[in-house]
Amino acid sequence: MPTSKRPLPVLYRNGSVYSPADPFATAMLVDGATVAWVGSEHAAANLSGPDVRTVDLDGALVTPGFVDAHTHTTETGIALGSIDLASCRSLDDLLGAVAAAARSGASTILGFGWDESQWPEKRVPTAAELDRAGHGALVYLVRADIHSAVVSGSLAAALGLAAVDGWDDGFVVRAAHEAARQATRNLAPEQRRTYQQAALRHAAARGYVAVTEMAAPHIAPREDLEVLLSIDGAQGELALPEVIPYWAQRASSRDEVRELMQGFGGRLAGLAGDLNVDGSIGSRSAALREPYSDDPANRGTLYLTENDVAAHLLATTAETVQAGFHVIGDAGLDVVLSGLEATARELGVEAVRRSRHRLEHVELADDAAIAALVHYGVAVSGQPAFDALWGREGGLYDQRLGERRTGMNRFASLLSAGVLVALGSDSPVTPLDPWASVRACLQHSTAAENISARAAFIAHTRAGWRLSGRSPMMGQLAPGTPASFAVWKVDELMVQTPDNRVQSWSTDPRAGTPLLPALDTENAPSCLETVHDGRRLFAAEEFAAA
Repeated sequence: MPTSKRPLPVLYRNGSVYSPADPFATAMLVDGATVAWVGSEHAAANLSGPDVRTVDLDGALVTPGFVDAHTHTTETGIALGSIDLASCRSLDDLLGAVAAAARSGASTILGFGWDESQWPEKRVPTAAELDRAGHGALVYLVRADIHSAVVSGSLAAALGLAAVDGWDDGFVVRAAHEAARQATRNLAPEQRRTYQQAALRHAAARGYVAVTEMAAPHIAPREDLEVLLSIDGAQGELALPEVIPYWAQRASSRDEVRELMQGFGGRLAGLAGDLNVDGSIGSRSAALREPYSDDPANRGTLYLTENDVAAHLLATTAETVQAGFHVIGDAGLDVVLSGLEATARELGVEAVRRSRHRLEHVELADDAAIAALVHYGVAVSGQPAFDALWGREGGLYDQRLGERRTGMNRFASLLSAGVLVALGSDSPVTPLDPWASVRACLQHSTAAENISARAAFIAHTRAGWRLSGRSPMMGQLAPGTPASFAVWKVDELMVQTPDNRVQSWSTDPRAGTPLLPALDTENAPSCLETVHDGRRLFAAEEFAAA
């Protein structure tokens, strides 16, 4: 009976390999799904031969593949095929984009990414304005933070949104936004699959070997995650990035936890993710201790009570299941910390720590809150691009919070205190662009919260696997580790120190630290190939034949 021929080992040489096993490595041997060896060019010459396929890196860099710690795959696919409104610099720009879509004959117009905080008008369009621009089309345009949207009067009338909580003349939050989103996301399984495949291929082309899916009943039905888990990795027709799935459904008993964890083929990493304690800064729905600077009567919205949070944590901790919540504001974090305290009183702090609970975003955390996260062993999934987009003086966070913006996204403080921090994009809120996330960590709007490129890189690779409870071997390139990596064309390689008092960058190899791309050059790193568990997910045209 014929058997498939085993692929030849692949020797990558004449480049640079980011490896803790050898900071000076220029070559790597991959045998099937495993890294077999890393080392020098001289040693690589002895490994080449007819039984090994050799790839000339021509100076390219090989790194562990990136893991995005917080994504929404279907929404990312939809955003890739929707009107991109991120470049709109005024209300007129947005209305013009809607009008252009209407002229093309679209009966439903979906758009994504607008942010009115930088517009001269400083306001969102009304339902009537969207009706006029859309010439009667159903219009649904999601704000950049995905916690609110604007809709046309025609869509609002069809859904009866004017009578729903969160409606404000075309601007929708809370229940009104959820109703509009669900109506525009009523997709057939094949449509979901098409969007998901597009998003995963997009991720692979940017060096991601895995994405952490933050699925939740209020975002999409169970079917959405079930379809996604049928196509990721090596299961589908194509080799696609792995999906690390979470399901953010609140549980109140151990039986509920067991039942939920048995679903989705037993693949859930936990009952965590976008189980929303509060909303977002941009939509003024993040729960704050003090009012918004530009809306003094508003302190945001709490979607869960302390009792809700404590019940979920008690049930999951009792089953040693990872739980977690979406929490952005300091008042929202207070609610979570109270729930952790109640759980520790009931079950003991060691039980809480064993469950490795996680929190998404945690944008406003003071020193006491960070100390509490360390005490309870809670990890954080952070999004550096939030600070890059909105953290500067005069930016969105400055408008919404004033001086409080300097205490946001405290990556250096979290890491130095001992909190496990993994990085992600919250795509489609910010793009799937891992090196942009690393660069944002080096250029934080609050200088004291800068971290080194190496720390940011680890947080975007190894930490993503650790946060979901995967093997400590994941996310590094050394003999015996999984062959999950990306190859990058880079302008220059450097070593960066985290100490701002000395020169940040050095090309001196005696530093003994694996090299990373310099991120202040003309060209950003460009992905040439992405491989996960030995299977190629992506190859650039110039690298496809290698």
